[in-house]
This record gives sequence, C-alpha cells and structure tokens, in this order.
Amino acid sequence: MTEFLVRYFVKDYEKTEEVSVRTAYGVLASVVGIFCNVFLFIVKFIVGLAAHSVSVMADAFNNLSDAGSSVISFAGVKIASKPADEEHPFGHGRMEYIAALVVSFLVLEVGFTFLKDSIGKIRSPETLKFQMASVVILVLSIGVKLWLGLFNRKLGKRIESKVMMAVFTDSMGDVLTTAVTILSLLFFYFTGVNVDGIVGIGVALVVMWAGIGIARDTLEPLLGEAVDPEEYRRIKAFVEGYEGVVGSHDLIVHNYGPNRSMASIHVEVPNNVSVEASHEVIDRIERDAIEKLRIFLVVHMDPVEIEDENILCIRKQARDAIKEIDESCTIHDFRVVDGKQQINLIFDLVVPREYSKEKQNEVEQTLRQKLKAFDERYEFVITVEHSFVSESD
Repeated sequence: MTEFLVRYFVKDYEKTEEVSVRTAYGVLASVVGIFCNVFLFIVKFIVGLAAHSVSVMADAFNNLSDAGSSVISFAGVKIASKPADEEHPFGHGRMEYIAALVVSFLVLEVGFTFLKDSIGKIRSPETLKFQMASVVILVLSIGVKLWLGLFNRKLGKRIESKVMMAVFTDSMGDVLTTAVTILSLLFFYFTGVNVDGIVGIGVALVVMWAGIGIARDTLEPLLGEAVDPEEYRRIKAFVEGYEGVVGSHDLIVHNYGPNRSMASIHVEVPNNVSVEASHEVIDRIERDAIEKLRIFLVVHMDPVEIEDENILCIRKQARDAIKEIDESCTIHDFRVVDGKQQINLIFDLVVPREYSKEKQNEVEQTLRQKLKAFDERYEFVITVEHSFVSESD
C-alpha cells in the first residue's frame, strides 16, 4: 500500500534529494494522516459517547489533535519548500521543524486536558457500558494507527525527515494507549471494577510524553546540533579524496532544514605547492560539494609541511605524545618556528567537550612536559578547542 501511494502521488519519487520530491512526500504523509485520524476520531467519539468512557474519548480527541497536527505539518512542508529570498538567503527549510514544534504543543495540550478529566472521573466515577462492538472498533483503530506509524517511518527514513519519525513515535504511542483502553473495558466486563479514570491518566501521560519527545527532536536542529559522526566521515572522505589534499579538520555544519546545509572545513594542503594550484583544488571541492553532497561548503586552506624531516619528526613526537596521554584528544594545525635558542611549536589541541577546565589544563601541561623531554628549547603556543562532531557515535 505504501509503495502504491508513493508511486502514484510522488513524481520522481526516487530523487529524494530534490526539494520538490521531499515536499511531495511531506504532502502525501500529511494528507494520509489527516484522513486516517479524522476517520478514527469520528469512530472513537461515537464509541466513547455510547460507552460513557473518558479513556475512549481521550483517545478520540488525541486522534483529532493528530489530524490538526497533520494540517500544521502540511502547511509547514509547503512553506519549507519556498526558495531562498532576500530575507532568507538559506531558504525556509527550518519551517518544517517549527511546524513540528507547534504540533508537539498541541499534543501536550491534549494530554493535559485529559489528565484533568481523568482525575475528575476518579473522584466522581461514571458507570461504564461494555459493548463488544466498541472493542472491535478500537482493535480496528490499533490496526490503522500501526499502519500509519509504519507508513511515516518508511517515508521518514527515505527522506531523512525528523518530523515523520516523530509522527511514527506518536502513532506508536496511540497504539499503546488504545490497547490499554481496550484492556480497561475488558477488565470492567470481567470484574465489574471501573478503572477508566486510572487508565485515562495513563493515556494522558503517554500522550504528554509523546509531545515532549516531539518537542525535543525538533528543538535540537533549531538550536544547532553537533555534526553526526557518519555525516562527518562522509564529508571528510569526500574532501580528502581530492589530489593535493593532505588532511582536514574543524568541520562545522549548519542545518537550515532537511537537505539544506551549509558547512565549513579546514583543508590541509602541501606548503610546497603554489597558492594558485591549491586554490584551484579548493574551488573544485566547493563546486563539487554542492552537486554531489548538496552542501554549500566553505573551505579554509591550511598549508602544512610535508618535506622537512625535522618538522615531520617533531610533529610525530607531538602526535605520539598526545596519544599516550589521552587517545580521545588530537592535535592539528601544527607549525614549527625554528631558532637556535628557542623552537616554537604552534598547534591546536582538541579535547572532549565534557572535560573540565582543570582536566584540559592537566592534559595540556602533561603534553608540554612530554615534549620538553625531547628538547628543552621547545616553547608552546597551544589553542585548546572542542570538536563540532557529536561524541556519541
């Protein structure tokens, strides 16, 4: 069914890197979500009224909020597809995240509302009416939401959409809450004990938790995330694959919406090659990055020594020393200013972000001492910094 809908409604569905194709996927997911959730709301609302069940009613209005969420997602996807303009030179892609954030608040509001209603039901319980038809309809609801969740997950993975993955999580929460609602009705039927209010609280808490999860997932790219390790390796391998590039470091990626990224990176080039030749390589990397990676990449050029045996030896000493001290630390931008009385070693020391100032100083001082043991003339200009790559791989 999923492949049929995609093939029928999404033109050029295989070109998921295209903004227009992403938009078509988003519109399809939103329309399907609206249809399914409105259908479920109507069915559950009727069942809830007939059975006098607050948990069923909570489930019904949760579906209505999901339909409203799909409407907001639809609007967000359409606005996000607008091209760059004078006020927004990097496009409107982040609107997709903002739309998902609005959705999270709607979900939270529904959860709070039914938490209050459920507490009221515990204080003043009403008589439940068990109907097997109600259970059958709710079981059908589980099937619909399970399919809708898997539908969004498949499309979300295909176009790497955080919003669709959030909808998947929300749908799985709905499957859980509806299943618990069915259990409460069956429990009443077999025992005569009304646990509807207690179950309603459970439903409300699950809905609220889903809202918090959606908010967390959409706030992260808005606030600015560290570079994903896999993305880091992909860009690094791409850049270092060019002839004339010795290495790279200091990769920073700014996200302006799905498949809309700007990045900067420092690329090391041999210092015995003319500036014009290295600049030509840099220009080619930047042009190719737009076409092949779909990233607006700004490259900073760092000339490095590749022939002077003395400098190469000192650099190896420094790298071996930091590896012995702490394998989670690295150095780059290594330069040597040689002199008879003093040899200046100038480099950047990259330490894990969680290291305290005291820990950073300890690593730096230990490194200085180790290198001083090789030559007392060594003096240091060390810049301690953190990587912009996520440290959770």
